[in-house]
Amino acid sequence: MLLLQNLKKSYKSNVVLNIDKLEILQGQSFGVVGNNGAGKTTMFRIILDLIRASDGTVHIEGNDVSQTEDWKKYTGSFIDEKFLIDYLTSEEYFDFLSKVYGLGKDDLEIFLSQFKELFNDEILGHQKYIRDLSKGNKKKVGVAAALIGNPNLVLLDEPFENLDPTSQIRLKKIIKEYMKERNVTFLISSHDLNHVTEMCNRIVLLEKGEIQMDEVVNDATRQRLNAYFGGNAEPMSE
Repeated sequence: MLLLQNLKKSYKSNVVLNIDKLEILQGQSFGVVGNNGAGKTTMFRIILDLIRASDGTVHIEGNDVSQTEDWKKYTGSFIDEKFLIDYLTSEEYFDFLSKVYGLGKDDLEIFLSQFKELFNDEILGHQKYIRDLSKGNKKKVGVAAALIGNPNLVLLDEPFENLDPTSQIRLKKIIKEYMKERNVTFLISSHDLNHVTEMCNRIVLLEKGEIQMDEVVNDATRQRLNAYFGGNAEPMSE
């Protein structure tokens, strides 16, 4: 599904990402954790061809993301607010995306209905510009937009940040339903170990751009992560 090989990103002599190989299979829920500056967002941006790697390749369904745009047909993502068209209202934004993905009006209504609880009557029906929404509500719009094209692969960077606890639970429910019912592959980065270990069945720990840990999630994994970030563990190797 997703394959990173010999992937490196450098700024002059500063290497910010250095991954020999990372393969993610269809249907996996994959978490990426690490401290600030670990390379999580850089990795996501290279996968989405927003920045170019200094060396190596990224393939999605066999397509080199730097050489073709075919992978965009089945890839959804939300990294930050720059992904949004903030001078549109939420209604206008979703209508625009529905045209991009060839959805009819009824299809769009059906799609948006699954976010009714998450939106909590704060997103639609108010003709409010996206730029005027709270950070949490912008996050909700962005995550919904990432799913609108019926993608096979979805990348979400800090999806639970700025959400209140109720919204976090509702978003987890939506993501889990997509994983179970549609076999969607999710890549989720988060600073919150509880969220990412609850949502994902595989975890990669990045530190200074390199993989320190790549494991299936279980109780032992959670203990190792807590010890690592608590400063009570020896450096981990892949």
